[in-house]
Amino acid sequence: MRHTPHFLMTDVDDVKRLVRGNPWATIVSHTAAGLVASHYPFLLEEASDDEIVLVSHVGRPDEQAHELGEHEVLVVVQGPHGYVSPAWYPAEQFVPTWNHVTAHLWGTPEILSDEENFRVLGELVDHFEREMPEPVSLDVDEETARRIAKGTVGIRIRVTRFDARAKLSQNKAPEVVDDVIAGLRGDGPYASPALADEMERVRGGGHA
Repeated sequence: MRHTPHFLMTDVDDVKRLVRGNPWATIVSHTAAGLVASHYPFLLEEASDDEIVLVSHVGRPDEQAHELGEHEVLVVVQGPHGYVSPAWYPAEQFVPTWNHVTAHLWGTPEILSDEENFRVLGELVDHFEREMPEPVSLDVDEETARRIAKGTVGIRIRVTRFDARAKLSQNKAPEVVDDVIAGLRGDGPYASPALADEMERVRGGGHA
């Protein structure tokens, strides 16, 4: 990402919050055949406060396409983002921008055993189903679930480094930030309440 020190997000807890709120991520590998990208849901695994550990799965044969386990991969997590119109700026400020919260995370995947992969798949289902009025789990038909799971490969990525940005108009005057937030909370074509929430979090002195 562009080197913008005043937008840097360096707190591990902030990055974990971003992953929790935006689990659909992009995994990118530099393989012998060139660049390969895929998209999968990722969950955080319990770890020490200063460590980020991701778990997920890929559908076969993506594990071969990515050469998983053989080298470092990049996982891109994209949080709220959106266009910021100069209509929300003072008249003399006429250049628009794009606000966003984004993290790049690097690590070498560990291939999970079949049993551990099935456990992670169950946790993924349970994680998203908990929002449903009548959650469904893999326990409904474990035999069938295990048969389907054989078409996937589980992975764990212990993040060794990350580069994250929370570009949320921190370089603008407080009154301008207020107007941008109001615009994002409006009913116009670029309304984005989630992005407005992120801006308010930063404005309030909290982490990104």
